[in-house]
Parts: sequence; C-alpha cells; structure tokens
Amino acid sequence: MNEEKLQAGVYQHFKGGYYLVLGVARHSETEEMFVVYVPLGVRPGPRITVRPYTLFFDTVERDEKIVQRFMYVGQSVPMQAKEESDE
Repeated sequence: MNEEKLQAGVYQHFKGGYYLVLGVARHSETEEMFVVYVPLGVRPGPRITVRPYTLFFDTVERDEKIVQRFMYVGQSVPMQAKEESDE
C-alpha cells in the first residue's frame, strides 16, 4: 500500500460531491487501512465516513471512460461545495 499518496484536504467524488479527508485509520483486528472523511455540504445522518484505502484510490468507469473514484482538489473548499452547503 502506498500511504504517502494520501493528502489530507478536499477531494471530489467522480459523481460530483466534495469530501474533506481527515487522514488514515487502521482496523485494530485486521490491520486494514481506511481513509477517514466527511462530506461537505448539508446531509442528514452520520457525517464521519470510512472507506477501505484501496477502494478510495480505485478507478471506476464513467461515460465509457476510466476515472479516479476520488480526485484531490486542494486544501480549500471549492466555491461550488460552499454553495451546495447553503441549499
């Protein structure tokens, strides 16, 4: 696993949503690594989310193209994500 690849900050999901990545967590029993993040914007229910590290950096097919599931966009929340949270 290539952990240095993960940067804390804002990522965009291939479907359009923005997420603030907090870091990496390790499962205490299996040692599996997880990415810990929270969705930006208003959403009901639990906010802190984990996804297996390998799935976070996986690729998916979208519109007949292979794209990253999550793409790093930087340290600042994009204006579009701020507008979504105001809705």
